[in-house]
Amino acid sequence: MNRHQFLAGLHEAVRPRTYLETGVQTGQSLQLSRVPSIGIDPAFTINREIQADVHLARTTSDEFFAREDPLAHLPIPIVDLAFIDGMHLAEYALRDFIAVERFTTPASVMLFDDTLPLNVLMANRKRESGSWTGDVYKATQALRDLRPDLVVIDLDTALTGTTLVLCPDASRGGALEGYDDWVESAITPDPQPVPEAILGRTNALDPERVLASAGWRNLVELRSAGRADAAAIRAGFSDVLG
Repeated sequence: MNRHQFLAGLHEAVRPRTYLETGVQTGQSLQLSRVPSIGIDPAFTINREIQADVHLARTTSDEFFAREDPLAHLPIPIVDLAFIDGMHLAEYALRDFIAVERFTTPASVMLFDDTLPLNVLMANRKRESGSWTGDVYKATQALRDLRPDLVVIDLDTALTGTTLVLCPDASRGGALEGYDDWVESAITPDPQPVPEAILGRTNALDPERVLASAGWRNLVELRSAGRADAAAIRAGFSDVLG
């Protein structure tokens, strides 16, 4: 299963009311949405049909989220499903998460792309290979280290892996304690020190198994009833989290 197949499965499982992505490129992922959407990319070149009410922002995500009302296009100021696939550098990916989290509920779902490089060259901060993940894997590890309240799940999707993040907390207001210290230690010269667990996908789960979890039905029911909270959502995924 590749990233777009998994994302298509998420759209079906999450039944989002709204969708946002950073890194539109040709629209291959944006075309999966059927709900009010926002796509952010300073250089998108869409070459396929989009079947959603979408606001395309030809700008950087930093600039977009600095606007007074960045989600003005959406019918509700909430992002139910987000796909983070912008600049392949750890600090950019993490800032995208922090920015989107301000507009979430505990039932919102975020997916990072390109988090499991196949080799060290692919993980370089400077692109030197055809398939390029950059060091985005550091951003998802930062969430594990700095935000233990989140559910962070690596997925063995082809070709370069994805990472699912559940139970965001908008009350943090776009702040991540320890971010500055993390940036200082995380930004290192190439080649990047990619952990063997990342290269070997030691902890990555089968994406089909994750999509089959009973947790999605629980998440949708809790959101619909207005009773979504992190503990209840986390409990719903006990079949994959153990």
